[in-house]
Amino acid sequence: MHALDIIQEEHRNLWRIAITIDLVADELASGNTVDAGFFSALFDYIHEFMDGCHHAKEDEYLFLAMRRRSADAADILDRLQAEHRNGPANLRALRAQLAGGTQALVRNQAFIDGLRDYARGLKQHIRSEEKDAFPMAREILQPEDWVGIDAAFGDNADPLFGEQARAEYRELYHRIVTLAPESIGLGGSSAGGLRHLSSAGDALLQVTGLESCYGRIQALKGIDLEVRKGELVALIGANGAGKTTFLRTLSGVQPMSAGSIRFNGQDISRLRSDLRVRRGICHSPEGRQVFGPLAIEDNLRLGAYTRPRAQAEQDLERVYAMFPILKEKRRLPAGTLSGGQQQMLAISRALMGRPRLLLLDEPSMGLAPLLVEEVFNVIKTLKAEGITILLVEQNAFAALGIADRAYVLETGRIVLSGTGRDMSQNEQVRAAYLGM
Repeated sequence: MHALDIIQEEHRNLWRIAITIDLVADELASGNTVDAGFFSALFDYIHEFMDGCHHAKEDEYLFLAMRRRSADAADILDRLQAEHRNGPANLRALRAQLAGGTQALVRNQAFIDGLRDYARGLKQHIRSEEKDAFPMAREILQPEDWVGIDAAFGDNADPLFGEQARAEYRELYHRIVTLAPESIGLGGSSAGGLRHLSSAGDALLQVTGLESCYGRIQALKGIDLEVRKGELVALIGANGAGKTTFLRTLSGVQPMSAGSIRFNGQDISRLRSDLRVRRGICHSPEGRQVFGPLAIEDNLRLGAYTRPRAQAEQDLERVYAMFPILKEKRRLPAGTLSGGQQQMLAISRALMGRPRLLLLDEPSMGLAPLLVEEVFNVIKTLKAEGITILLVEQNAFAALGIADRAYVLETGRIVLSGTGRDMSQNEQVRAAYLGM
């Protein structure tokens, strides 16, 4: 049921927003200042995305079909749609208090209570839809109903819910994350921008029969995998399945004992790791692994050590435009950054190598909820720019939600493969990795 998948994905985003509102209320209650620009971005996102788009689509298509099918739906839907109608007024009441400026928000109990009430109401609304409305929808709606609902929610040309609108919502979310307090976001004084281009192509990476060992222990047992140009391919699996070993082997830092790796039509199986970087295979490793004592800008320049100096200067500006916090702190040691800032630095360092294939290993690990979604927004934007991406991620639901295709790795072997959507609906995958 594609429409419900979309709605539930957006619910996860909105739940992160609700958690963020609670955390910011705690910041204000503790006497910490929060930039009024953050609240403006937050309220703009809620107004544009939740009130203007998310709720409107539910009302017009899903809830209307449910009312047509069953009179019993009214008891649930009347309450939910009343909350839809009241949402903008509640938001305006919060926004009105921004006029007093940043200092007026600190320990402002009325504003803090308003934030917490809003977050509580948002969470309760999401729970009600998930617990009450969606099970009923699955029960009463017929296949012909879902055809129209799915078409409406999946319409990429829809000015309200299509690709262009979603890009704008990602941009708004990016502003929230950048301007949020450092304890929960990136903590920048300006937001930068995410660009949206497009690209596509043929096979870029072809792996056949790949094996790798740690001493006498065989970690990879005959991996066959393909990544086409412009694709985002996810590799999911449990801890210890061999996901990180596979990326390290592709990078050339982990020896392979059998098989072949072809990149852009050429065999690179015996190529040194630095020469693979020069070919365009760039790796953002698990755990970030930034050089803590070195300045942030030095970390970035190390990512471009195979590139001409003029290109490095251009790429620095590109990275700084996307993540202004890195420019603001560029002279500071990388070890002083928060976890989220270090993750953006690790991804940016890989981008400095001008990757044709970007290897991302657990980019959302250990991050605050607000930043998890931002990391995936960044990955979507990089894909839209034409960068081919191989993503290893334990957050299987999020990874499958943005992947063109996916592979499941178990104890060193590929056991399943398919499109991201098909894999997210596969009962075996849902039971093992999605907790469903």
